[in-house]
Amino acid sequence: MNSQRLVFRSHGKPAEVLEMEDFAPPALKTGEVLLAIHAAPINPADLNFIEGTYGIRPTLPACAGMECCATVIASESDRFAPRDQVIPVTQIGSWATHVVTSEENLIKIPAGIDPLQAAMLKVNPATAWLLLHRFADLEKGDTVVLNASNSGVGQCVIQLAADFGIRTVCFLRNEELFPTLKNLGARHVFPDSAEGFDEAKAILGKDRARLAFNAVGGDSALRLMKLLSDGGTHVTYGAMGRKPLTVPNGPLIFADIRVRGLWVTKWMENASPEELESTYGLLAERLASGVLKQQVDSTFTLPDFPQALERLEATERNGKILFKNPLAN
Repeated sequence: MNSQRLVFRSHGKPAEVLEMEDFAPPALKTGEVLLAIHAAPINPADLNFIEGTYGIRPTLPACAGMECCATVIASESDRFAPRDQVIPVTQIGSWATHVVTSEENLIKIPAGIDPLQAAMLKVNPATAWLLLHRFADLEKGDTVVLNASNSGVGQCVIQLAADFGIRTVCFLRNEELFPTLKNLGARHVFPDSAEGFDEAKAILGKDRARLAFNAVGGDSALRLMKLLSDGGTHVTYGAMGRKPLTVPNGPLIFADIRVRGLWVTKWMENASPEELESTYGLLAERLASGVLKQQVDSTFTLPDFPQALERLEATERNGKILFKNPLAN
């Protein structure tokens, strides 16, 4: 079998340390399956993983890639059969044409889902689902506020919230993308600035948010906190702005604001198989029905990884970059 993968033998900038290698997948042991990878996205966490700044540090050399959609092509498992469509639970090195993994590391998904969308199911939709379900018992008509609203997680939050009847108040820097978020179901969209905060505060009035979702930090995160109702919860799940969250005393003392964090990888490590199956089953249903969709900018084959990494930096990029394996179709 002709198999390829992207590996790194030292930590550093992905464009400098990634290299393509041919390999032979190992023989299957009991409980293992051989996967043909259809597609795998390039996420910020993948880049951090290669750079050595992610919460998990691999044993080197390592293969990159945390998400994918794949088909079982050989199985020594009673749970999976050839032609089953699956996604992985943990990091499996999905920037490859083939991967061997254990049955415990896989979740079966319905056939017929767009493989590009299925490849992005594990991280962003699950993060959005947890943000909306784990920190408050939201009811129809409740309000949440979020920054980095055009990110993958942000767009998933907007779509899921609209499906649940929850109002989203969104902040982002690029005002040209306001119509995009409104089309996804955002109730209000504002510039992520002091002026945008004043506009949002005036429109919301006393109808403040129960939850705030922060992926930026710094002043942007603080502005979200000021839009919370008494007893509201501020959840940080990312740090795109690379600035710390400085929490003033007032909201904690006088408004009883809670400050929490969310790392979807930790949830996946601790969740029961039943919870994982249930959560991803519900998300897969929404993918299949069209309620949930993530924007795809472009796809590349593995040998074209330098161009894929270059495209990541393009100012006009709109959506995810994915590696796509034409031989898996």
